[in-house]
Amino acid sequence: MAIVYNEKDKTITLQTAHSTYQMKIALYGVLQHTYYGGKVSQGDMSGLWQAYDRGFSGNPNDADNHRAFSLDTLPQEYPSAGVGDFRIPGASLVNGDGSRAGDWRYKSHEIRSGKYSLPGLPALYAGEEEADTLEIVLEDKAGKSRLTLTYGVFPEIDVITRTAALTNLADAPMEVGKLASLCLDMPFGDWELIHFHGRHAMERMPARTALAPGAFSVGSRRGTSSHQHNPFVILAAPGADEDAGDCLGAAFVYSGGFLAETEVDQNGLTRLVMGIQPEGFCWKLGPGETFQAPEAVLAYSDKGLTALSHRFHKAFRQHLVRGKWKEGPRPVLINNWEATYFDFTTDKLVDIAKAAAPLGVDLLVMDDGWFRNRNDDMGGLGDWEVNEEKLPGGLKALAERINAQGMQLGIWFEPEMVSERSALFASHPDWVLQIPGRAPTRSRYQLVLDLSQPAVCDYLYERIARVLRDAPIPYVKWDMNRSLSDVWSAALPADRQGETPHRYVLGLYGLLERLTRDFPDVLFEGCSGGGGRFDAGMLYYTPQIWCSDNTDAIDRLTIQYGTSFGYPISAVGAHVSAVPNHQTGRVTPLTTRGIVAMCGSFGYELDLSRATAEEREHMARQIQNYKTLQPLIYEGAYYRLTDPTSDPVAACAFVGTRRECCLIMAVYTKTFANGAIPHIRLKGLDSDKTYRVRLLAEAATEWGREWRGLAEAGGDLLMSAGLSLPRPRGDYGSLCLLLEEQD
Repeated sequence: MAIVYNEKDKTITLQTAHSTYQMKIALYGVLQHTYYGGKVSQGDMSGLWQAYDRGFSGNPNDADNHRAFSLDTLPQEYPSAGVGDFRIPGASLVNGDGSRAGDWRYKSHEIRSGKYSLPGLPALYAGEEEADTLEIVLEDKAGKSRLTLTYGVFPEIDVITRTAALTNLADAPMEVGKLASLCLDMPFGDWELIHFHGRHAMERMPARTALAPGAFSVGSRRGTSSHQHNPFVILAAPGADEDAGDCLGAAFVYSGGFLAETEVDQNGLTRLVMGIQPEGFCWKLGPGETFQAPEAVLAYSDKGLTALSHRFHKAFRQHLVRGKWKEGPRPVLINNWEATYFDFTTDKLVDIAKAAAPLGVDLLVMDDGWFRNRNDDMGGLGDWEVNEEKLPGGLKALAERINAQGMQLGIWFEPEMVSERSALFASHPDWVLQIPGRAPTRSRYQLVLDLSQPAVCDYLYERIARVLRDAPIPYVKWDMNRSLSDVWSAALPADRQGETPHRYVLGLYGLLERLTRDFPDVLFEGCSGGGGRFDAGMLYYTPQIWCSDNTDAIDRLTIQYGTSFGYPISAVGAHVSAVPNHQTGRVTPLTTRGIVAMCGSFGYELDLSRATAEEREHMARQIQNYKTLQPLIYEGAYYRLTDPTSDPVAACAFVGTRRECCLIMAVYTKTFANGAIPHIRLKGLDSDKTYRVRLLAEAATEWGREWRGLAEAGGDLLMSAGLSLPRPRGDYGSLCLLLEEQD
């Protein structure tokens, strides 16, 4: 059992392969956090924190004259509210009597085999022997509420999950304004926060901030996890890098607005709190009712950021992604969006398929514009009726013609939105998020459907299911192209409007659960203007997510680099697009675009009719390479060899599960006259093995084929002495090396 309760010390210790997490039932039933870090043998670590009387830090009444015991200084497992801890609270609430305090003390706990689940919410899952569950019950007798803290421990993959639930034990309603999923007090050490910020078309750019006395936070008020900030953060010791140093990561398994807060208090303790965005949130709990917070995932590494990333990658690949597409090959696709935008017909799509099929492309994705009243982005959303003027005979006829080329048909939906110029909006104006008496905010000339209403979700299920039943469609791109504003639901009374944002997310999850259950063979890809909802919550339903609307290969290096810290490569939708690039106007070699797109779920976004015979031949080799290497890319250990935000070469590697092979991708982002020889050190190889170094000629720009480097080398040499790359010439060159174990 990975969870141990010591009756004598009143400690509860959670053990994984390389980490230890401990809490203690301290004086007066307060749940004290004692330790989270590298693995240690069992023992009471509460003595590491030496409490003494500090001015203006009061004491619980039951402590009498024990002035050293203060909730304002004690490292806590879940901070109380309004009763003497003046730091960031884990919860805020209004009790039935109008008071705003919560003082939860230990009542009981239970340890059991297996991993808990959260009905209606995504969460990591496990077999009976793969994880253990800890449930701790705390009660506030005066406020008449119960706080249940639940932990899942995955010993082999080194992660711990957490969640919280609050139950109203009073006879009167209470209001919950905040209920964090994760509260973590780190009593010692200086920490830096690594977070991932951005904007549409430039998501998840890493930033590192030294935490100083005071509070710092990142989050989203947009109703989604957003392009601007991602619900994944890292606390890292100063100097911690890819290969060494203490760091711990926290991922929020949720797709709505969130808040990640840090505070360094008067004693140097660092507190991290993460949960649903409290601004605009208020959940009313009637007597006996419970509010369940989403799940958060924790992992710790004392060997730097790479080891931390590997733990999250494995956890999400093996215990979050579900269904047919969890493992095995995924189709190489071509999307018609950048080739045609709204201007297409059945014949034009079939022509794309005819050009793509001989290259080895498996799937044609018909993007926006296939339904009625949709020749631009100002109408049609919500009706989901096929435009038979564009597509005579409908989707079935189109699918049959695509299938005849040896390919399959995928389709784009934006189910959560509605156009004002639509039959749905004309019939159900009360089905949108819109404040009475206030003209709504438009974005992309569309409004947001109120998914907090079951009738809306039922309607969407029926429309999407009908499309999927009427034609053989094995792929759906699920898009969402605006933020939530004017948040008000016609289905809720005035005193429950604060529940709308979370009920929207619950409605989305319920809809996705029904569709993925009833159409298990369909590959659902998430999208929100690209990477605006790239989070662990969506990965539970969509095994891959369109990483960014920006398909520029050089920008994608940074976007995909930042994404890799928390999310597996198999989740990253990445495509080769045309040049000049539609977002930046940049021109990059086809080889480079292919190498960057191979670091994810591979596909194309371009007009093949404009490609030369040489380019099409090159694409065929790219696809053949990718299909051969896809198992290594999806399942291998991923290593960031350089930092594309600062280094002149962006390089990464995928190492096989038995360290029998290694795939190296390198892209030159900066070229200098008479410059230094580019040099990289490899990681993750077997020091005792000898590797044959082979250049994939079809995955190297012309000058890269001149490389005459090592043909064979030991793993120890490649990791210690490294590998010299050819001198760059021209703009944005690249190469791909495959290392294979020698017998």
